[in-house]
Amino acid sequence: MTRYAHRVRLFSFALGLLVLLSAAAFADGDRTQVGHNIRIGPDEQVNGATCFGCSIEVRGRVTGDVTAFGGNIVVEDQGQIGGDATVFGGNIRIEKQVKVGGDLTVLGGRIRRDPASSVGGDVTTVGGPGWMFLIFLLPLIFLGLFVALIVWLIRRMMRPSVPATA
Repeated sequence: MTRYAHRVRLFSFALGLLVLLSAAAFADGDRTQVGHNIRIGPDEQVNGATCFGCSIEVRGRVTGDVTAFGGNIVVEDQGQIGGDATVFGGNIRIEKQVKVGGDLTVLGGRIRRDPASSVGGDVTTVGGPGWMFLIFLLPLIFLGLFVALIVWLIRRMMRPSVPATA
């Protein structure tokens, strides 16, 4: 078997495994997207919604949690979220007559909430892009410095020693 055929076979296996695992996530009424917005219409009901690099618009009912990484959550037209609404690196907008059963949490963004809306849990916001730097980028910088230290130590130990001349 050639190297190319081996790579294609390995890629196909990995892709099949990914499809199998994601099918389990979609089987119970959850919606998960990467890079494509999720829209839940007024007559729709889903168990949960998770979005990576996109936004979620809720006009219907979500019985579980709604989470967006690098996007926004907009709940309008009497939309309902039974669980928590959480955003990392985006904003949450809650309009009139909207019900959220759990907590509203925003990390690196803002919450715009109509006073007529109902939130059953806590409302927490840690705004501004500075928090995103502290939480995500700063640990990566420390990890890079640690790896550079390890490489430097290994190179120093592997350096041939020079005999002393008298």
